[in-house]
Amino acid sequence: MPHTRRYPSSERASRGSHQDRYRGRKHRRRRTPSISSSSDRERERRGGVHRREDSYLRSRSYDNRSSDRRPYDRRYCEGYRRLDYSRERERDRERERERERASYGRKGSRRKHKRRRRRTRSYSGSSSVSSDPDMSFYPTPTLLIVNTLGEGTFGRVVQCVDHHRGGARVALKIIKNVEKYKEAARLEINVLERINEKDPENKHLCVQMYDWFDYHGHMCISFELLALSTFDFLKDNNYVPYSIGQVRHMGYQICHAVKFLHDNKLTHTDLKPENILFVNSDYTITYNAEKKRDERIVKNTSVRVVDFGSATFDHEHHSTIVSTRHYRAPEVILELGWSQPCDVWSIGCILFEYYQGFTLFQTHDNREHLAMMERIQGPIPSRMIRRTRKQKYFYHGRLDWDENSSAGRYVRENCKPLRRYVLSEAEEHHQLFDLIEGMLEYEPSKRLTLAGCLRHPFFFPLREGGLGADQSGNKTWEGNRDISR
Repeated sequence: MPHTRRYPSSERASRGSHQDRYRGRKHRRRRTPSISSSSDRERERRGGVHRREDSYLRSRSYDNRSSDRRPYDRRYCEGYRRLDYSRERERDRERERERERASYGRKGSRRKHKRRRRRTRSYSGSSSVSSDPDMSFYPTPTLLIVNTLGEGTFGRVVQCVDHHRGGARVALKIIKNVEKYKEAARLEINVLERINEKDPENKHLCVQMYDWFDYHGHMCISFELLALSTFDFLKDNNYVPYSIGQVRHMGYQICHAVKFLHDNKLTHTDLKPENILFVNSDYTITYNAEKKRDERIVKNTSVRVVDFGSATFDHEHHSTIVSTRHYRAPEVILELGWSQPCDVWSIGCILFEYYQGFTLFQTHDNREHLAMMERIQGPIPSRMIRRTRKQKYFYHGRLDWDENSSAGRYVRENCKPLRRYVLSEAEEHHQLFDLIEGMLEYEPSKRLTLAGCLRHPFFFPLREGGLGADQSGNKTWEGNRDISR
């Protein structure tokens, strides 16, 4: 069973027991100030509005410097805590963007980027606009805000009644009037418009954007309303893993959706369970006599892929750092350049997490991450080691890693060869791990493509029983029947 582990401040930090080190550290995330009106807040208190994470909210915070914070706790398998590493990811991306801005200065000079203050004209004529979205307004005459679904550093997501769509419920993502968030929103809108253009009937299981507009400097994006993310359902279910049939159906849909992106020269770059949402997360409850507890079983495993804020076209500049730590491919860590195969690696990590209930790579550090990969998948290919610019992680062509250090013991005790994680000797379980092994191939050129994944024997029951059949044989989704050819 994986153990709780502290996020160390440096490699030279003194090491005691990981329980003692972790006890002194609190993992927190930023708490965005409330932006609802007093009447909305009062109604929420009286009615007990159910707050949940939605498709358009990053569940890992990017900002931990605010004084207004709350504890952030994720438990894995009765005490196994999943850490929040998005702050590291965002800092890496910010540094990369700063270097890129500097390199694009006039006449090739590397000038230090100076942020300019920009004024946005609001509809009311005010010369200054708050950076926080104001929930007391009606964005358009046809949209009526009902309640808040979630909030994050970028802004918040609210549920609205769209009278233009006959009173249908939609999710409205309201972006803060901060230039970096607005620019990210523009990039996401560009990707979503391409998806709508290529898939007007929404057959390829990517979240559908209905509309977007600018309100007083706040970018607003209207989406179809979805249910809980696959991670939130897992968390609410005490990290009881999904059944093998559920893993098969969700995995097939994810591969299908991301293959559609790859076919249109897009790489998602941030695939994780938080960005895979159920269309409907209703469930039944069964009693587990062995563990003496109730467990939830989702009724419908139809899912959608969401959050295209980091999606990148093939012709666009590729940042050095992409993906959330747990799902980051080795070529990204070694800065060897990345493309669509990095998404395949992420999907392999996601399928393992669905199957076991916890992450495969529970770490925050590049060197330790590589050590875990070697423990699980075997030695890193020498060709990749020779090509990488990160030679500080290697010595004489091998990973520079002390097996006898506390970090080495942690990896040795909590990681094991991939096949030893199989929970049953049934053929379908071994087929799943054969698929995951192909997805977690070190060399991107040798890694399974998503077209190959869809043809894998693990998915044969879905192909034979109809692409819309879930683990119980119920028809839940109509896909494109040509995708597995």
